[in-house]
Amino acid sequence: MTEQPDSETRASVATNLNHALAAHQAGNLSDAEHFYNLVLANDKKQFDALHMLAILNAQRGNFKVAARRFREASEVKPDHAPCHYNHGNVLIELKQFAQAIVCYDRALAIAPGYIEAHFNRGNALLRFGRFVDALADFDSAVRLNPNIAEIHSSRGNALRELKRLDDALASFDKALLLRPNEAAFHANRGNVLHELGRFDEAIGSFDKALARRPNDAEFHYNRGNILCEIGRLEDGLASFDKAVALLPGEAEFHQNRGNVLLDLGRFSEAFADYDKAWALNPALKYLEGARFYAKTHLCDWSNLADDGAAVLAHVRAGATASLPFPVLAMDSTPADQLTCAEIYAADRYPAAAPADQRSQSRHSHDRVRIAYLSADFHNHATAQLTAGMFEHHDRSRFEISAISFGPDDRSAMRGRLLKAFDRFVDVQTKSTNEIAGLVRAMEIDIVIDLGGYTQRSRTGIVALRPAPLQVNYLGYAGTMGAPFIDYIIADKILIPGDQQRYYAEKIVYLPHSYQANDDKRRVSDLIVTRTAAGLPERGLVFCSFNNSYKITPDMFSVWMRLLHQVNGSVLWLLEGNATAPDNLRAEAAKRGVSPERLIFAPKMSIEIHLARHGLADLFLDTLPYNAHTTASDALWAGVPVVTCLGSTFAGRVAASILMAAGLPELVTESLENYEALALRLAREPSLLAAMKSKVASNRGKCPLFDTASFTRHIEAAYNKIWQRHQSGEPPANYTIEP
Repeated sequence: MTEQPDSETRASVATNLNHALAAHQAGNLSDAEHFYNLVLANDKKQFDALHMLAILNAQRGNFKVAARRFREASEVKPDHAPCHYNHGNVLIELKQFAQAIVCYDRALAIAPGYIEAHFNRGNALLRFGRFVDALADFDSAVRLNPNIAEIHSSRGNALRELKRLDDALASFDKALLLRPNEAAFHANRGNVLHELGRFDEAIGSFDKALARRPNDAEFHYNRGNILCEIGRLEDGLASFDKAVALLPGEAEFHQNRGNVLLDLGRFSEAFADYDKAWALNPALKYLEGARFYAKTHLCDWSNLADDGAAVLAHVRAGATASLPFPVLAMDSTPADQLTCAEIYAADRYPAAAPADQRSQSRHSHDRVRIAYLSADFHNHATAQLTAGMFEHHDRSRFEISAISFGPDDRSAMRGRLLKAFDRFVDVQTKSTNEIAGLVRAMEIDIVIDLGGYTQRSRTGIVALRPAPLQVNYLGYAGTMGAPFIDYIIADKILIPGDQQRYYAEKIVYLPHSYQANDDKRRVSDLIVTRTAAGLPERGLVFCSFNNSYKITPDMFSVWMRLLHQVNGSVLWLLEGNATAPDNLRAEAAKRGVSPERLIFAPKMSIEIHLARHGLADLFLDTLPYNAHTTASDALWAGVPVVTCLGSTFAGRVAASILMAAGLPELVTESLENYEALALRLAREPSLLAAMKSKVASNRGKCPLFDTASFTRHIEAAYNKIWQRHQSGEPPANYTIEP
């Protein structure tokens, strides 16, 4: 039997409690705490003192102490719903969501109409990932009082997580109807509109949010993400700048600003942002690989081998350390590239349509319907290779469509492509779901993804499996590691038989090179002189017009040894960015070569670029990532290309191209042999002249530049895989005979 306080003690308790409540109400928390403790000194189970002392500690941010006091109070009076409710609120602050939900359950068992408990229980369930249950609580709260704006907003958040986006939008609209000036509601509405692909409206919502709360870094950041997604990179960058200025310690802001700077070719600034993000949070997804990739664009080779090895070690351990593309340019294996692609596909597209879904969609058309998906249907290397193929497609057997989500640069190439397809659909401003729905409505039989995991690709479209068959071709030099890609188009040099296991796709082998080429490519009639190009009047010109990220320290050392051994020779490289030339000149000096022997060519139109190739004597390829379009450019312009056969798809492309050009003698299998062959050609003018003559002679008769025959071969591949699909058989490896 519990001993009851005597009358004098009860009077003291009552007096001290009144003093405590008065001080608490006046905001004098120290005095209130003193009096609550005096009450508890006389009566350890005095409910009001325990409950109010818990509230006081919660007000001070002492959530652990508050949680203990609420627990003690609820043990004294277990049927007091507000105590359980307040206990739940404190547990939310402690991120103990499961325990908080139990407290709200107790409050609602006592008072089923407790609207605040329904609301906060819903918010706890939302943060705990139980979105269906959260929605049920918000619905209960709305029934109890439909005029509380915050409830409609939280309900919208639950619906958004459940991907009921139209319903979520309606909830945010209701919240704004009740409270039109609440910035957070406008921002929430903007996030849903973004997911719906209503980009202009989404930006408008964030503009309204920022008009009411101009210094909210998150609003600027989300607005920047939308602008970048629709190709407004400079505007997106301005939004990221504001977000970073307001919240400089947020690693993700620096990472995304780095991403857009990388897209804009501002590699030095991109690396600085990645480096800052790395210092703040090195565990961010894909940051490590992006930082390495930006560094290679700058030809900054400090600790490069260690950085690359660390990325690959993390990939091998199953971490989301890098996007797939940077790994192609590392000293990686086919197994590494498959692992990285699989990690990325599973992380970014976990709800992708399963492979067997293709069997549910068999169309029957007079012609096979092919859709090429690309961001590069403008003056871009991909278009320069494929324009002739599109024009040569047999329209009696194939209906050819372009799904373009890249910019319209109003170039002559864009105009040519508009005429090359049966249908050219510009979907730049449409959402992923809308584009996938459009492809389904067009009843496309085979989708050809020309981008893979390259810059500005939209892999989410093919992840929704809008077509029965989906093919990885040309733009991405490796496996996509994804269940929603059925085939990859290659050749037997790119993917030897013993490497098939490193490809998630089934392989269609074309008879010569996998690479499409355009036999109508124009070389400018402009006479380009050595002086105009910045080259010396005399001496042999080695060139390598690959992007700077492909230049490795080992390859550069080979080139410098060649300059040492060939008197008067120079190395002609693409300028690329402002930092790489300075770093390469410094690296040349370290290797005992005068920096002036490195000449950097500014970017210019493709026709003039092809014309200036005539000033070069020999193209030196890179490894582990070869010249691709640049190798074909050189051969089309009459310049021999010396390559070294690598171990991965990206490192075997130049060999594939040279074989199809009838020039197998220019393919070597080690860097020692590569260096020896380049040196021999440079030192023997007659041999080099004969090789140049052979390159020029082969151009008009080799398979590499026979656009019509190439198109027939790739059409045979499309027919083969479509017939197999129509017969109900799963994808299989195929070899197309010449």
